[in-house]
Amino acid sequence: MPLKNRSRLELPAIRLALLCVVVSVFLGASGDEGRFSDLGHKLMCTCGCNQVLLECNHVGCTSSTRMRDELAASVSRGDSDNLTLQAFVQKYGPTVLIAPTSTGFNRVAWIVPYLMLGLGLATVVLVVRGWRNGGPGGSGGTGYGGGEPGEGGSGSGGPELDSFREQARKDTEI
Repeated sequence: MPLKNRSRLELPAIRLALLCVVVSVFLGASGDEGRFSDLGHKLMCTCGCNQVLLECNHVGCTSSTRMRDELAASVSRGDSDNLTLQAFVQKYGPTVLIAPTSTGFNRVAWIVPYLMLGLGLATVVLVVRGWRNGGPGGSGGTGYGGGEPGEGGSGSGGPELDSFREQARKDTEI
């Protein structure tokens, strides 16, 4: 009986071990082709098409062909990803990278859009809060209009605007 229980436990353990081996083999199967694809999708073609290097579809594009050959040579030499990208930056300039690096002054390219979004939202909140609290005169109610509609008050602006209000009332009567 113990022999039978032992075989019941061994079969799932063997299956689990086999599954782990197969998964690890397939996850690491990409090798140089995977690195070439990853690096090629981090670079821009320099022909002016503003496309990803590996997706430049210009017929006879000499820039993409030359850059792909350089990338393939770098990957086949076993250069690290950072070394390969830095070599392209040295040769073609920082605009060859799809996304700016997150070091040095380039951090501004990552921070400023979010900072401007936050400042814009804060400005909108402050303006709306000011409108709700009565505007610059602090009169309450609807803000700049001088009370609720139909109250008959002249509101802010004094007598110099009364003639304009009266003319608007006459012109809009049906």
